[in-house]
Amino acid sequence: MKNSLVEIRKQAEQAVHGMADGDLKVKAFETILNHLLSGNAGGPAASVAGADAKASPKQKGTAPKAPKSFGERVLSLKADGFFTEQRSIAEIRQELKKNGWHYPVTSMSGPLQSLVQKKSLRRERVDEKEGRKGWKYSNP
Repeated sequence: MKNSLVEIRKQAEQAVHGMADGDLKVKAFETILNHLLSGNAGGPAASVAGADAKASPKQKGTAPKAPKSFGERVLSLKADGFFTEQRSIAEIRQELKKNGWHYPVTSMSGPLQSLVQKKSLRRERVDEKEGRKGWKYSNP
């Protein structure tokens, strides 16, 4: 039993060998050592991978995935009720800016058209000021 404890300690030390000294290294050593002592025979690499796999379901349940693409961000505005009224590209751009998502207006019409084709949004041609016409986007 004593030899196995020494081997387990050495495995844990080897796992954190390349880390800089400090609180993080101590905590990592403790975590790996506890995991090895609990009966995992997979070694330090398996221990770390196993710890990550166990942590990920908790993380998934706590926070929703943040939208990454332009389309996902527009759909998040839709989910918040932004498109209950018809909105112009300029209004959509301004609302995206409020959330910290900055896009040039010239790059927005194509992805918005894709959302219309997927029937995620609806668009209508409407008369604007000075006799010009423009597109307005809303819920389908």
